[in-house]
Amino acid sequence: MKVNIRLFAGLHDLLGKRDVVMELAEGATVLQLREQLAKEYPIVTPYLTTLVCAVDEEYVPSEHRLQEGDEVALIPPISGGSSDAELFEVTAEPLDSQRLVEAVRKDESGAVALFFGVARNHSEGRRVRALEYEAYASMAEKKLREVGDEVRARWPITGIGVLHRTGRLAIGEASLLVAVSAAHRKEAFEACHYAVDRIKETVPIWKKEIWEDGEGEGAWVAGHPVEAPRPVSAEPGA
Repeated sequence: MKVNIRLFAGLHDLLGKRDVVMELAEGATVLQLREQLAKEYPIVTPYLTTLVCAVDEEYVPSEHRLQEGDEVALIPPISGGSSDAELFEVTAEPLDSQRLVEAVRKDESGAVALFFGVARNHSEGRRVRALEYEAYASMAEKKLREVGDEVRARWPITGIGVLHRTGRLAIGEASLLVAVSAAHRKEAFEACHYAVDRIKETVPIWKKEIWEDGEGEGAWVAGHPVEAPRPVSAEPGA
């Protein structure tokens, strides 16, 4: 059977392409796909232990069995229930903070916390002249909404929204906006902080730093390994 593999961030830099079609045995698992990938493209072998796979925009465990025509996204470590009026978007356009605030603010909101993630001009002692963001856009927007659902389950908020840039950003441009509204400022601050951390941990978006000295083409920033879901254990006697 054939499956289509989508590559992101440093992986497509290594292989020089965005997609790979791979021939696998019928009923092959994600683990077997990873092993086959290492045989056909040894250059990716050092990175395989940090990768998580997604099928049809959902993270899957290594034991997941693949089917003919599946789209498998290889997710390197990352650098539902919401109102339709709220925004969860991944876009190449400049981010509009006022639009986001208006989307989450309600008449019962006594506070709106707004986080700006901004491109800075240095990293670990090196001067940076630009940042470049890449995303598995459709899955990223889905995961942003899931973060919104997590926040709603933990705090009595009145609204939440997220905007994330892709493409090349100049120093000082906003890469991430997170807005949370609540009746009181404590809940708004806490929920916004949590949302930013969860976005960094679970949403498939990657960042490359373009260095000012022009040495090389820059580097993808090491991120958080994504935790794949565990397989469901069969009931005794099943």
